[in-house]
Amino acid sequence: MRRLRGGRPVTRWLLVATRIALGALFLWAAATKLPDMKGFAQDVANYRIVPALLVPCVAAAVVGVELLAGLALISGFMARPAAVVVAGLLVAFIAFVAQALLRGIDLRCGCFGGDEPASWWTVARDAAMLAAAIVMARDPGQRQPLLEDQRGRT
Repeated sequence: MRRLRGGRPVTRWLLVATRIALGALFLWAAATKLPDMKGFAQDVANYRIVPALLVPCVAAAVVGVELLAGLALISGFMARPAAVVVAGLLVAFIAFVAQALLRGIDLRCGCFGGDEPASWWTVARDAAMLAAAIVMARDPGQRQPLLEDQRGRT
């Protein structure tokens, strides 16, 4: 593996870039939903999984988790736990979209706040993001720098 300045392998830089890109996607997804939370809540309801009474809470929770996880991934603070949360969200998103498609439900994805219809392309895109989240969650180099510094001082 070719190393860059400071002895860090190229893969470390690719992992950091992937972490930041994934975080930016989740921040963008949340930011595009915020202006029309009522519309996003309707998108959640259209999947026909969440009881109507819980739809507004679930919609708000999804956006809140996307914001926090996106910030954590971009900043690198608590990146591994954030990647685990993102992976869990993506598994749920994939399952919800797939079940809707298999049941013949014609609906908007609700993914990035637009009018994008749910499709198998949506499932494939989420699967690619899931793969990136799993890589981030499994990467031992995603530890908090503060913890690594304290270990090195013993």
